[in-house]
Amino acid sequence: MKRRDFLNNGLAATLAAAMGPQAAAALTPGGAHAATFAPRAKRIIYLFLSGGPSQQDLYDYKPLLNKHHTEQMFTIGNRKGLIEPKFRLTGMTATAAHPVCGTKYKFKQHGHSGAWLSELLPHTARIADDICFIKSVHTQHINHDPAVTAIQTGSQIAGRPSLGAWLSYSLETMNGSLPGYFVMTPTWTGRKPGQPIYSRLWGSGVLPSNYQGVPIRRSGDPILHLANPEGIPPQGRATMVDGLTQLNQLNHERMHDDEIIARSLQYEMARRMQDSVPELTNLNDEPKSVLDLYGPEALQAGTFANSCLLARRMSERGVRTIQIFHRGWDQHANLPNELSNQCRDVDHPISGLISDLKQRGLLDDTLIVCGGEFGRTSYCQGKLNEATYGRDHHPGCFTVWMAGGGVKGGYTHGQTDDFGYDIVKDPVSTNDLNATILHLMGIDHNRLSIRHQGLDLKLTGVEGARLVHEILS
Repeated sequence: MKRRDFLNNGLAATLAAAMGPQAAAALTPGGAHAATFAPRAKRIIYLFLSGGPSQQDLYDYKPLLNKHHTEQMFTIGNRKGLIEPKFRLTGMTATAAHPVCGTKYKFKQHGHSGAWLSELLPHTARIADDICFIKSVHTQHINHDPAVTAIQTGSQIAGRPSLGAWLSYSLETMNGSLPGYFVMTPTWTGRKPGQPIYSRLWGSGVLPSNYQGVPIRRSGDPILHLANPEGIPPQGRATMVDGLTQLNQLNHERMHDDEIIARSLQYEMARRMQDSVPELTNLNDEPKSVLDLYGPEALQAGTFANSCLLARRMSERGVRTIQIFHRGWDQHANLPNELSNQCRDVDHPISGLISDLKQRGLLDDTLIVCGGEFGRTSYCQGKLNEATYGRDHHPGCFTVWMAGGGVKGGYTHGQTDDFGYDIVKDPVSTNDLNATILHLMGIDHNRLSIRHQGLDLKLTGVEGARLVHEILS
């Protein structure tokens, strides 16, 4: 078979005859696991604020916290407080005092929806009517690693497929020259060092490895080893890939290991990316008017602004899943200084991304998700001081927001109590959140599973998840 015919017919389809129907379905996007109904969104951009952003200082306005500032929050033993504790406390504050901590930031209502937003987010405030705020998200986990792993993979157990991997596994590619799943981990200016980010958060887990996310590096070559080594001409590399594919076919016939075919798919994608990635990451054709939307760091490689601009370019080119992991949101102390820096990193670029997608007609079928792994406490961790106060982890309630494909703009879902401690209306678990994301992408979360070690693994787990119908437009 000629190389041109091989590529035109599609590598996955060509290899299917040598694999058998079950393996072919597992490795071929859009096969047995394609979307089950018409999607509201064709692609997703997930802005993950790793560390646990403080909802009381950003989105969830609670004036009662300022009224009771410095008072004891919990009644514990002989110590009288304002409310009874309900949620597990971390070891950092379990035996400490729990003084109520009001925010030092001013809140105002914005847009026709009247959404409350902190003064830390002036650019986000301008697009308030495009955003759906979910203020009643909750998780079971109180420490970073299990909480991040759970919201990204559906389980605190490492090794499960990530959300992006499930989407790549389920949906047909819209551009055969680029991966269906890109990941960026930009720099940050808040707390240093930030909580670790592990590659398993965009890994394929028990799915074939060709569904894992492809990281874009912050500096140097965007993707390692994409350029041909010195002295190796393009035709020589093409011949090598063809030869590897033939050898892998023979090995698969002998070993019946589907990962052999997944590796061939990745080799071929890498060859195509030699042309497509340089074009994707070349920003010379972006006009100043567009760069200004993203702020002064739009052309600075490795920044959050630069990542948002690349995310828009990926969206235009048919990439299904784009994730940006921004670290540094774990403010146990010195919150006023660190949180303001973090917001400067992301506020302008996020507003620019949504505005840019909107002016290009892409927002209607692009789902934007923004949030972290849990919230923060309404009491202070450590010494209560207006200039240096901090907040501990809180799993009981936090805010995640969405915009674009299929969700109501200018809408707030869920409500917490007057102390921002517990949910009093419309709770949304992290599994509910993921079920809703899958639904918006045209996938029934109950039907998306893979058999592994006797268990039908699902992103939304075995406990069941609720689709949050109320936020759908």
